[in-house]
Amino acid sequence: MITLEKKQVLAERLSRQRFINPIESFHNEQEYMQLFKLLQPVSPVHNTRPGDPPKLVHRASFPDEQLTGELRENNRLIKGRFCGGRIGYVLEEDLPVYAAAFRKPLTKSGAVHEDVWQVIKYSGGISKDQLKQELQQYSASEITKALQDLHEAFLIYEHQPDTDWDTGWFDFETEWFKVETGEDQFARAASKVIVTFIRSMAFATAANIKSWSQFPLKTIQKAVQTLLAEQVIVEAEAAELGKGFICSDDIHQFAATEVPSAVFMLDRSDIIVRAHMDELLKQYKGLEVLQYLLIDGEFKGAVLGHWRIGPYPVDNIVVELPLEQIEARRNEIIEAVTKIYEPERHPIHKYSGIEQVFQ
Repeated sequence: MITLEKKQVLAERLSRQRFINPIESFHNEQEYMQLFKLLQPVSPVHNTRPGDPPKLVHRASFPDEQLTGELRENNRLIKGRFCGGRIGYVLEEDLPVYAAAFRKPLTKSGAVHEDVWQVIKYSGGISKDQLKQELQQYSASEITKALQDLHEAFLIYEHQPDTDWDTGWFDFETEWFKVETGEDQFARAASKVIVTFIRSMAFATAANIKSWSQFPLKTIQKAVQTLLAEQVIVEAEAAELGKGFICSDDIHQFAATEVPSAVFMLDRSDIIVRAHMDELLKQYKGLEVLQYLLIDGEFKGAVLGHWRIGPYPVDNIVVELPLEQIEARRNEIIEAVTKIYEPERHPIHKYSGIEQVFQ
């Protein structure tokens, strides 16, 4: 078993995901695509329009939604439901693997599922509003639920070339391919996406894999055992982080370096948040969390408030650092929060539970 220091893992993760050295230009498309491939499926930012393009938050020095919007329009990024049914985008060439790994078989289907699917299939593509007109025997909510179920099963495909709400729905197999559904194909696909995830995280525990993927524990255990036997990954242990795995060809990548001092605010669509989502939900149980604070590579805080359309306040910035650091790093943390939550629209009421006035 490989032994690592926590600082090695955190520093390598921040570097590998380009927090420390973000992609500089819109013109670095190949570099951007390589990073996207590592972090996929990439979701639109949480609490934005569902039709917004995906975004690699903090990993690019330019507004990358313009680039991903163009890539999506040209069918180089494909929208689907992955990781437990969450909307996300993957590269077109990787769609077969991610569809096979994350498809949720349609085990409980009714007449509405069959009718919706048949209308989509034989219409050659149809909008949701048109579906409602064609299938007036069903309520809008029934049609919406059926679309989601069929989408998760990769039986239909949502074509989202722009931010328009009324997208087109198509038969997946007709537009793309028939998704492999055998147990062997699923096992191979699940193993491939798990390897990519471990590589993106530099080091990942079984809990990280489950939190991100939403795979059943049995699936993860089987995939891990296969990957260990094939020497694609190796077991590792990092102080305070526990036992986990790294990719075999990454063994010499962990330099003995210090973790960069930096604060990043991340929403719940981010891959690092998803990798820790199960523990974060427990940690902040009962609280309305807008975003989480990644401080020096670890989640050490949260931004609390009630999201709504239009201006709304930030109720509190929770910071879980030693008392002296809470005050010493106050300006740095506030700056990270106000990059998104401008005080004019989102006044901050409290910092670490203490009422404040921020101009």
